[in-house]
Amino acid sequence: MSEIQVNKLSPQSGTTVTLGDSGDTFTIPSGATITNSGTATGFGEANTPSWFVRYGGEQSLSDNTLTKVTWNVEELDTSNAFASDKFTVPSGGAGKYIIFTSLLMKGDGDSRLIKTDLHIYKNGSSVAYTHDDFRANYSRQATRMVQTIQTLAENDYIEVYTAVDIDTGTPYYEGANFRGLFGGYRIITWVY
Repeated sequence: MSEIQVNKLSPQSGTTVTLGDSGDTFTIPSGATITNSGTATGFGEANTPSWFVRYGGEQSLSDNTLTKVTWNVEELDTSNAFASDKFTVPSGGAGKYIIFTSLLMKGDGDSRLIKTDLHIYKNGSSVAYTHDDFRANYSRQATRMVQTIQTLAENDYIEVYTAVDIDTGTPYYEGANFRGLFGGYRIITWVY
């Protein structure tokens, strides 16, 4: 093994310096710092684990009853961590996550919305929600979105719950044409 000790590497000609060849690995030892004062290209976050699911239809609810939302179309699940209508942080997946959900809520026929709730749950408790009260100005349907950033440990789990209160008939949430969706991804926080 050889060692080269220099304070600066500059290209002999042109403006590019190439380190190694395809397949080579460069190791940055523990305690070393990489400082970038220019433009970084070819770097980025993997943003995994990540998931994106939706409901491809219409689901009836009990009136004014908080109910776990079911998802029947899985568009993305990078770590096979989404099952039983919840995302569970897999081994090695702890970190900060951006989590979002959106849902179209309505009643059947001529029913009017009175109130709607949409929650993101972490380990069985609400950590982010939206609540709307339509009694002063009734609505036939409403699309709501909730988004949050959460620190998740391995085996933490994330679910979505909703409640729809209508004046008469049966409440629904609708997911056709991406009107009902739920997803998230781990983010990496860079410190400069």
